[in-house]
Amino acid sequence: MAILKRSRYSLGMAIALASALGAHAQSWPEKGITIVVPTAAGGANDAMARIIGQGLSARLGKPVIVENKAGANGAIASEYVARATPDGYTIMFGYIATHGINPALQKLKYDPVTDFEPIGMIAASPTVLVVNNSVPAKNVKELVQLIKAKPDSFSYANAGNGTAPHIAGELFNLSIGANVVGVPYKGSAPAVVDTIGGTTQYMFPSLFTGFPQIKGGKLKALGIAGEKRSSVMPDLPTLTEQGVANVNMSQWYAMFAPAKTPRAVIDRLNREMNAVLADKAIETKIEDQGAEVETGTPEQLKALVTREVAHWKNVVATAKIKVE
Repeated sequence: MAILKRSRYSLGMAIALASALGAHAQSWPEKGITIVVPTAAGGANDAMARIIGQGLSARLGKPVIVENKAGANGAIASEYVARATPDGYTIMFGYIATHGINPALQKLKYDPVTDFEPIGMIAASPTVLVVNNSVPAKNVKELVQLIKAKPDSFSYANAGNGTAPHIAGELFNLSIGANVVGVPYKGSAPAVVDTIGGTTQYMFPSLFTGFPQIKGGKLKALGIAGEKRSSVMPDLPTLTEQGVANVNMSQWYAMFAPAKTPRAVIDRLNREMNAVLADKAIETKIEDQGAEVETGTPEQLKALVTREVAHWKNVVATAKIKVE
């Protein structure tokens, strides 16, 4: 009989909890929302998150705050959000590192698939090979010739070990049969600065990061490290077109909530975020920075994350890429 009573009590608690979550979802949002960005302020991720945050704030009628928690290639922020209360008030700006590459390189305290509720895609941006203006190469073939002639004269910048620019740089090494030293920085911004200044000779930023510097003539773009050309720079050929295969790195950006966040809240966030991204002014603002808006359902984002985790585990193992 005691067991029966305990079972009824548990059932009652479950029903009460479900009712509370349902009521919460119907009244959400009642206060401000925090978007946790896993990189430092001033970078491309931070800029895009603030664009989305402003749009969400206008639509939801509540403040949306961007909080930067950089470190461990996004793992610190990811763990923080994964452990946050699943009420829709703490969400995460995730990207290819946090929900794609990290499981292949780190022992994580979070699972990118099971510890999050996907909200939806935001945008995608191909990786671009850029060089300092003093490098006398007009295309990828010429850069490879220069590297092979004087390999010790070259180094490439990356946004930190394990980041997409680092993986792209190592895949480039593997493809051309070189061993150019990668110089890790604490984020893309200082890596770009040193490449412009000539401390490093080239790097593989996302086009979202590199496009303003390319437009401003501070960096020279040699090729897209992806399977196809970018609509933002349609005249710029891919590395594959220029004879360097297997350096495909398309960076993507998406929003996530902690696991068990009520589905009604997830659906509301998805609808509002897609509406923000459908605004032509917002779309233009993102595309002017070199990214292409991409939206979708939570289910589509979950499928993407599942594929990406498996893909990068295979790539990292095959290329024998390690984070020291």
